[in-house]
Amino acid sequence: MQHKGEGQKVMDVSMESLKVMVIDDSKTIRRTAETLLKKAGCTVVTATDGFDALAKIADTRPDIIFVDIMMPRLDGYQTCALIKNNSDFKRTPVIMLSSKDGLFDKAKGRIVGSDQYLTKPFSKSELLGAIEAHVKQAEAS
Repeated sequence: MQHKGEGQKVMDVSMESLKVMVIDDSKTIRRTAETLLKKAGCTVVTATDGFDALAKIADTRPDIIFVDIMMPRLDGYQTCALIKNNSDFKRTPVIMLSSKDGLFDKAKGRIVGSDQYLTKPFSKSELLGAIEAHVKQAEAS
């Protein structure tokens, strides 16, 4: 393990056992997120859309979910609402991903229960920062 100060060490340890789901119809976004997350030590499960994700969530039980808003069949808002309405997964943090940085989109994300909103393209620090903020919050409560 690298020793870059206490903050970095804690983050490395906390990422090791985390299971992260990335739901996006873009292969590029899925691959980018998967590469960044695996380098941080996370186990990554990907899904191409909301239906694909809902079928995998019960089996994989992710610690945190990143979901794209604009997807065919079942969009990110609908997917988030379905996750948050399930008693087994309502406490699982859901981070919305969007190429738009609109106030309306962020508000709509909050209404369906999302925990945060990231604008694409996201950086490694934004992705890992969201995980650290929400998973640590969940562990503390």
